[in-house]
Amino acid sequence: MDTGKKFWRLSSEVFDQRADEYDRWFDEGELFGIEREALLSLTTQLAGPKVEIGVGPGRFAAALGVDIGIDPAMAPLRIAARRGITPCRGIGEALPLADNSCGAVFLLFTLCFLEKPLQTLRECSRILRPDGHLIIGMVPATSPWGQALAAKKAAGNPYYRQAVFQTPATVRQWLAECGMTVTELRSTLRQAPGAVTLPEASRPILDPDAGFVVMVGEKTNQLAGYTWPAASIGPGKS
Repeated sequence: MDTGKKFWRLSSEVFDQRADEYDRWFDEGELFGIEREALLSLTTQLAGPKVEIGVGPGRFAAALGVDIGIDPAMAPLRIAARRGITPCRGIGEALPLADNSCGAVFLLFTLCFLEKPLQTLRECSRILRPDGHLIIGMVPATSPWGQALAAKKAAGNPYYRQAVFQTPATVRQWLAECGMTVTELRSTLRQAPGAVTLPEASRPILDPDAGFVVMVGEKTNQLAGYTWPAASIGPGKS
């Protein structure tokens, strides 16, 4: 088995095995509502078709009007399909979608689980149409939430065993390398880990203490020096 396949299988295995448990987690507490509010508060006009990479059970995709959900784990894809999302099995590093075919791509809580995040962002740029948008939702590495989740990883939590958290500064640099400019920001989740009891409204800033940050990258340039994968095809169903 090559290392790439081994990585994504290990990363997605827990979500495949615990798909129903993970889906039920969204009904617990205020977290999902807070994160969803930040995404729905974006003022950027997003064109279709809309794709989410790492769609999981499709909770965010259903709320955001996503058309196609991509994930390496089959069990969550089946749940997403029941929510009206077209399922497509695949990985971010080699997206099974044609060049310039999408208006908006969502990458929500997925960046930290990728073996090659920069390659995935290049793939997002490839499939986006000119002036299309990539929406990244992330837990910043240096925030209280990022530190708490890193501690869970160190303690052997199965959901975070492959996770590597990034800083917004690193992600902004990667986006620039992929021909995208950050045009909108939202920050939320200022309540401490384990102490979220109230809804929160997001703010259009980059808050270093926020547990959830949304970055919108607009595709402005074609990537120089990047060879698109040969297997770029139209959207397929699992």
